[in-house]
Parts: sequence; C-alpha cells; structure tokens
Amino acid sequence: MKFRRQRRDDLAINLTPLIDVVFLLLIFFMVSTSFTTQTQLSVNLPEAKGEKGVSPARLKLTIDAAGSFALNGTPIPGSPQGLRTALTTTAGDSRATPLTIAADGEAAHRYVVRALDVASQLGFQQLTIAAQTPTLASPEAQ
Repeated sequence: MKFRRQRRDDLAINLTPLIDVVFLLLIFFMVSTSFTTQTQLSVNLPEAKGEKGVSPARLKLTIDAAGSFALNGTPIPGSPQGLRTALTTTAGDSRATPLTIAADGEAAHRYVVRALDVASQLGFQQLTIAAQTPTLASPEAQ
C-alpha cells in the first residue's frame, strides 16, 4: 500500500505584523517625547593669566558672597527688575558697552545666572566674567 505524504508548508515568520508594531512604537515615542529649547548666552571668559585690559567705558557688576549686587561700586537691588532698571539707567541706550561680572567665589551660582540672564535679555553683547590670577601657594591652583 502506498501512502501519500502530506504536504508540509514551509515554516516562515510573517514580518508584516512585526514591522507594524515597530512603526507604532516609533510613532508613539516620537509623539510623546517633549523637546525642550535651551537658550544659550555667549560669554567671553577671560584667561586666568595675562595682563589687565584697559577700557574707558565699562560697567562692572559685583556680586559678593551674601548675594548683594553693586554696579560700578553703587549698591543696587538684587531682584531681576532691580538689575534691569540699574543696567538700563547706567548704560542708557548703548548695549555695546562692555559688562564685567565679578562674583565672589563663595557667591551662590543663582546670583551669577540671574545677572547673566538679565544682561542677555537687555541685549548686552560684550559680557566678561572676571577671574583672579591663581597664586602658587593655594591648593586649588595645583
């Protein structure tokens, strides 16, 4: 007696549903991702070594360790509105005047960021952060 062999289908993985799922996951992650825009502020950082530059018309914003602000030696309020008012009255309409921010090493970072943010919003183009020449005896210089 001769038996007929049953026909076997070739085993294969159907890729269509897999591709559909991958595309759905891709679309889900693209839609659910939140993109944040970060603003950048161009700052000219001075070298730690070198000679002092001389500039006739310069604004100097000083921040001490307690967070007190002074513009050209005159105490000013530390709020953003106070900084904005003091900078606009001192600089006038000229935003090309160089602005140097000299912060104490113990001053909180938020005060420096606040000063940089206000200066950026007002449109100052030449910002400098003051640095001190390191001494050889200090452990931080090594």
